[in-house]
Amino acid sequence: MLYGKEHVRRYRETDGAEGHDWNGTTVLLLTTKGRTSGDPYTTPLIYQRHGDDLVLVASKGGDPDHPDWYKNLRAEPEVEAQVKGDRFKARARTATPEERPELWRLMAAAWPDYDEYTKKTDREIPIVVLERTR
Repeated sequence: MLYGKEHVRRYRETDGAEGHDWNGTTVLLLTTKGRTSGDPYTTPLIYQRHGDDLVLVASKGGDPDHPDWYKNLRAEPEVEAQVKGDRFKARARTATPEERPELWRLMAAAWPDYDEYTKKTDREIPIVVLERTR
């Protein structure tokens, strides 16, 4: 099973032929700028389409702390994404309270474990919307 850096490497090498379809769902690569280092970090993440936007969940498996990629995009919302062979720039934002219920249902349908993760943490797990900029 692909995971972490190996997932990123294989996804990039094959333009997502390996790694986009993963465990019954879909994965993109998100590259954020490190909030302290300024270095680029690429993370494979489950996503779904919602209109023209892409939706992610900052779950970290229900950990009490946000994942680093989410902390990074909060500090610098201009990110890069790759869906299969399509690489593009995007602006990341946290879903509004009004958007959240619909987007949570979308993501939980794609990865039912998200509902379980909410039981492991007291934090509200953020939903991220990627809006393509070019």
